[in-house]
Amino acid sequence: MFRTLHRLGTVCQDIRAPPRRIWSRIVTERHLQPLLHDLVGVVLAPTSALGDAAGQIRPTGVQGVFHADARVLSRAELRVDGREPEALTRGAAGPHGARFVGLARWLGDPGPDPTVRVERTRHLHPGGLTEEVRLVSTASEPVRATVDVDLACDLAPIEVVKSGGATAPVAAEVGAAGGLTWSGDGVTVHLSAEGAEVRADRAEAPALRWPVELPPRGTATLRWRLTVSDPRAVVANPAAERSWADPRVRADDRRLTRLLDRSLADLRGLRLADPDAPQDVFVGAGVPWFLTLFGRDSLWAARMMLPLGTDLAAGTLRVLARRQGTRLDPATGEAPGKILHELRRHEFALAGEGLRLPPAYYGTVDATMLWVCLLHDAWRWGLPADQVAPLLPHLEAALGWLADHADADGDGLIEYVDTTGHGLSNQGWKDSGDAVRFRDGRLATAPIVLAEVQGYAYEAAINGAALLDAFGRPGADRWRAYADRLAERFRATFWVDGPYGPQPALALDRDKRPVDSLTSNIGHLLGTGLLAATEEAQVARLLTTDAMTGGFGLRTMSTDDTGFSPLSYHCGSIWTHDTAIVLAGLARAGFRQAALGLADGLLAAAEAFDYRLPELYGGDDRSLLGRPVPYPAACHPQAWSAAAAVLLLQAATGVYPDVPAGTVHLAPLAGADLGAVSAAGLRVAGRPVTVAIDRAGAASVTGLPAGFQLTGPAVSAPIPVPRSAVADATSDVS
Repeated sequence: MFRTLHRLGTVCQDIRAPPRRIWSRIVTERHLQPLLHDLVGVVLAPTSALGDAAGQIRPTGVQGVFHADARVLSRAELRVDGREPEALTRGAAGPHGARFVGLARWLGDPGPDPTVRVERTRHLHPGGLTEEVRLVSTASEPVRATVDVDLACDLAPIEVVKSGGATAPVAAEVGAAGGLTWSGDGVTVHLSAEGAEVRADRAEAPALRWPVELPPRGTATLRWRLTVSDPRAVVANPAAERSWADPRVRADDRRLTRLLDRSLADLRGLRLADPDAPQDVFVGAGVPWFLTLFGRDSLWAARMMLPLGTDLAAGTLRVLARRQGTRLDPATGEAPGKILHELRRHEFALAGEGLRLPPAYYGTVDATMLWVCLLHDAWRWGLPADQVAPLLPHLEAALGWLADHADADGDGLIEYVDTTGHGLSNQGWKDSGDAVRFRDGRLATAPIVLAEVQGYAYEAAINGAALLDAFGRPGADRWRAYADRLAERFRATFWVDGPYGPQPALALDRDKRPVDSLTSNIGHLLGTGLLAATEEAQVARLLTTDAMTGGFGLRTMSTDDTGFSPLSYHCGSIWTHDTAIVLAGLARAGFRQAALGLADGLLAAAEAFDYRLPELYGGDDRSLLGRPVPYPAACHPQAWSAAAAVLLLQAATGVYPDVPAGTVHLAPLAGADLGAVSAAGLRVAGRPVTVAIDRAGAASVTGLPAGFQLTGPAVSAPIPVPRSAVADATSDVS
């Protein structure tokens, strides 16, 4: 996924021009990715809408209604008597809607109190959007007004919008019944409005008009509806209503329950399906740039969601397995057994940047290992054997890629390099061009050997071996031996001396020199098995220094490194999913205080962002503003950021099942520091389970299948759970 804040265009280098003239030319020639941190978004994938805080959709930046990589409405500006209502407030209107309240103070009774409100409610439905405008009067006299909505559609591809490119409206066709239609590139957009006059004197920028007469204390309701026909879309809205359970969670720290509620609502909006196999559901990566299938993002989100059931994991695994690589193709990055990076309807090309990604692009170094790990973890949570077995040939193919194609130079480590010159130069999760830096700020030269990727490869080899053994397939010993060799090689090449003692390097460069910056990447090694216990303890210590955790979560790069910048995409910012992954690794490895510190950072950030944690935010110190600084181009909602709430819940409850072995290990974070937590409706072996942890940290589990054994230091006598809570939770899950 390419997420960089682009700086496009050519900057004048004429040293003879006066400074003011040079700056003017820089401003006019540089194309900037539009900012979206303060926009209000609603989503029902593959459709999303972004507008300003007043509810207007203006023909600027990234505002608009988007459907499957195209902007299907670029303008919807409301006016009353030719004037914009004054914005008052806004809020959610269900899981896929938003409501905006404004005032028309020039109407109604004279006096200081407003008597005419304008309420605008926007709802997404499969394949479109409905908007309702209510004028509500408390005036003592009749009110007469004219309501207009100015419209435009540019059908701009998402990559044009992302790179700040200019677009022109598409001409609208006016139907006999007064509806409007725009069409192009296989997409047809239709808009209809009840009782509205369609002003089409300017066909490229039509408008709706309603004359309104309100009696004293009266109300008028106006509606318009947008529908999209897009038969060439590569993703679709799923037919199934549910892909996971909805747990009933109680927590002393109310921030946890609020974050979970908002996150699960956002994830429901991000659900997508394969048009050729609509039963297989996955989550799109994020609004607005990445609302499609992304291997790494969709896999991580499904892995985080396993405590709520295995259906999402199964759908994600099958969708990606159908697109698993079968041939060597340098143009797309495809290789036999390799898992896809991203899927688009057409080439994704960013003007001036040289980036051109084919519709099906395989330029990811880690998605293949993550696919193996998701299959293994879903099996451990209870994915039925008859769903695991058909995926085993894909498992063997993925392991084959690891053996035959992931180590191009044969040195026993996994590296990547873009050989095309127009693909992603960095192919780990930190995929911006400047993400891999030495401590002194120099950029590393590819091929790059990332630290966390070696951990993923080790884990995939061990997990793959476990699945091969369990299902009676050959090769398990080969992969355990592979993992042993990888661990030895990593230990010999990656550890360097840093300001806080020994540390794993971020990466090795082309010449196998350790890239010695201190970054969050090393936190992903926790729990993979690649590190010895003493090494994990040192990594935990490194990650809890103020240089890494002085903000609202885990910084992507230490403040001690020259490349650090709090609003750098990958060199100092804080990513929600990154913090959650490391938090979970710390918790499971027993580094309780370190995990609790990161949990507090995430919960404080969640509160500041109205419980919709964005893709990333600034890595500034907490003392700067007392709240996190937004990253201005961050996706929100975003799949693995939203799913991080479930991973936080799992760490709090400490539930780690091994269904094939018939065991559940308990090691909760909840207790004296985090407070009591109970969760009814988690899923283990497909059954609803209730977990409760009291303020002392003692835990109990009810609802497990007969014969399951509980292990762990927190196991106690069962704690009574209200009968009504268990009943409600059971009725809430399918």
